[in-house]
Amino acid sequence: MDAQTLREIQGYGFFAFVVVAVALLYGYYFHLYKSERSGRRNYEKYSDLALKDGIDEEILESSDNAKKEK
Repeated sequence: MDAQTLREIQGYGFFAFVVVAVALLYGYYFHLYKSERSGRRNYEKYSDLALKDGIDEEILESSDNAKKEK
């Protein structure tokens, strides 16, 4: 194989990678949006975790609740 063929294969591979990555990210975004909208998760509560990370702060969810969802 010459260098031009390798570059062409590399270009097609990169394009396929970008398409798959975009599809996965949009799928993940849709999953987060659907979970927030249906009420299964409140992601605003998790975003406050960075600000309220003290040892005496309120627990977000108990481990029993996490085990039930699995």
